[in-house]
Amino acid sequence: MLAEQRHQLILRALRSGGTVTVTDLSDRLGASAATVRRDLLKLEGDGLLTRVHGGAVVEDEPAPFAEAAEARVPGKDAIAARAAAMIEDGQSVILDSGTTVHRLARRLHGRRITVVTNNLAVYEELLPDDSVDLMLLGGMVIRASRMLDGFMAEDNLRQVHADWLFMGACGVRAGGQVMDTTVAEVPARRAMIAAADKVALLADGSKFPGTGMVKICDPEELDVVVTDTPTDATTRAALEDAGVRVVRASESEDA
Repeated sequence: MLAEQRHQLILRALRSGGTVTVTDLSDRLGASAATVRRDLLKLEGDGLLTRVHGGAVVEDEPAPFAEAAEARVPGKDAIAARAAAMIEDGQSVILDSGTTVHRLARRLHGRRITVVTNNLAVYEELLPDDSVDLMLLGGMVIRASRMLDGFMAEDNLRQVHADWLFMGACGVRAGGQVMDTTVAEVPARRAMIAAADKVALLADGSKFPGTGMVKICDPEELDVVVTDTPTDATTRAALEDAGVRVVRASESEDA
C-alpha cells in the first residue's frame, strides 16, 4: 500500500473515532508498527493529528453544517456581499465547504463565472443557474458537513487552476495562522490553496481566535481576509506583516 493511501486511511479512522492506536492501525493497514509510527510522525508534522503514547488523537469536532449555517447570518451575509464584489465576470473561483462560503454562492447567480466546489450546499444553490459553469469535485460524502472529501477531491484539484479561492476556517490565531478542527478537511483545503492564484479567507468575528488544533496555512499563503468586525491589533499586525489585505465587510476600503 502506498504511503498516501495509508495516510488517508489513518485520517479516516481518526475522523470516525477521534483516537487510534499504533497496534490497531498496524492491523488495519497490514503495515509494521514502525511504518505506522513514521506515518503518524509525518501527519503530525503536517499538522493533521497529535501523537500520543501508543497512537494519535484529534479533538474538537465542529458543529454540523445545518447548525453552523444558522449562526451569525447577518455577518456572514455582509462578508459574502463584499467577497462577491471581488469576483470579475469570466473568472474561475473555488468555493470550499464553509457556511459563509455558501452565503457567497447565493450572491453569484447570473454571473458568467466558473465555480469549482466540494460544498454540496453550493452545488445545490448554483445547479439551476445556467449562467454559472459548475464543477463538483469528487470524493467521499461527509453528510454532517455537506461536503465531498478525500484523495479523490485532492486529485481533482491537481487538475484545476482558478483565479480565486474563497475559504472558511474555524479560527485565526494571533500569529495569523488559519486553523481547522477537522483533520480530514485540511488536505483538500491545502490543495485548493495550491490551485488558486489568489486566496481569500472569509472569517466572521467569532473566528478570532475561534477554535482549531490543525493548521490549514500560514498567513503568507493568504491574499485577503474579509471579516465583519475589527480584528484585534496583534492578529491584524501579523496579517499585514505577511502582506495580507484585511477588508471590513461593511466598508468599501480596508479596515
